[in-house]
Amino acid sequence: MATYDLIADLPVEIEGYALSRLESSLGQFTRVTTIVTLQGGGEEGAGEDVIYEVDHHDVLHQFGPALDLAGDHTLRTLSRRLDELELFPRPPDREASRDYRRWAFESAALDLALRQAGEPLHAVLGREPQPVRFVASTRLGDPPTLDPVRRRRAIDSGLRFKLDPENNWTAELIDDLSEMDCVDTLDLKGFYKGTVVEVRTDPWLYERCAQRFPDAWLEDPDLSEPDAAAVLEPYRDRITWDAPLHSVADVEALPFPPRTINSKPSRFGTLERLLAVYDWCAERGVGIYGGGQGELGPGRGQIQYLASLFHPDTPNDVAPSGYNMPEPPLDLPGSPLAPAPSPTGFRWG
Repeated sequence: MATYDLIADLPVEIEGYALSRLESSLGQFTRVTTIVTLQGGGEEGAGEDVIYEVDHHDVLHQFGPALDLAGDHTLRTLSRRLDELELFPRPPDREASRDYRRWAFESAALDLALRQAGEPLHAVLGREPQPVRFVASTRLGDPPTLDPVRRRRAIDSGLRFKLDPENNWTAELIDDLSEMDCVDTLDLKGFYKGTVVEVRTDPWLYERCAQRFPDAWLEDPDLSEPDAAAVLEPYRDRITWDAPLHSVADVEALPFPPRTINSKPSRFGTLERLLAVYDWCAERGVGIYGGGQGELGPGRGQIQYLASLFHPDTPNDVAPSGYNMPEPPLDLPGSPLAPAPSPTGFRWG
């Protein structure tokens, strides 16, 4: 049985919904997300819209909870209803944003359906939550320094990292970071052209990182440049993917079969697409590590919950949100996170 079929026919009664805004300064930028709270049957279900453009959150709140979602549904029929609705008062700047917003409604619906049923997600799926190994994701600044890594290792001396090599990284910095032996994943940001986190494709940077971090995953390289593709050819078994993946079809369309992928639930948009990817990977022995989108609210716990059920012992980029702060609090929990599912719903902690 497909994993989605275990939840698809859960009934969900919706009377209405509400929107609330979260905001936090993450140093380089202000992160804004929107909490979608579906209401019905005396219960509430929450999901988080992680679109990056602040103005799209502003417009959503001006528009208000105007979508016609009221009625008796199943998760399957509600998803079909969402297919028919326009979730954006104005078209998004990036097509991927459609999946981010859709995930907010789908995850809220799952939470509400489970709470109305009086069941937690893991019980319905027949899986036992496991401790979640996580890595911290941070940037090293301009000029780059290892201080952000050291600050987070002061919280957990064994903490490991997912880092974004940037064009200002020097050979000396790479060598010093390599000596710390704390990097599990290097996100080469090859699919972020024209964004604030764009990294110019640099074959030297690719090769140096591949050599100096021999056990690290190399995520999202830009292989369209022949020189970049050539230097990474010997390391293809360590190349993994994130940004281009929104469905099983996207995984199958990769330039070569992956050993592992980064699965960000919000990138897949719907519960059906996300769970289909989990099934596809399990059937083929493809590994998964989870990823986040700078969630500020319940969305962070939800991706930790999914990691605990489907890929707990991998370099999951799902650290508690405090690790994303410029000065993370020293009392943050270390890795792994103890299982913390709520008694009912799609909630963690």
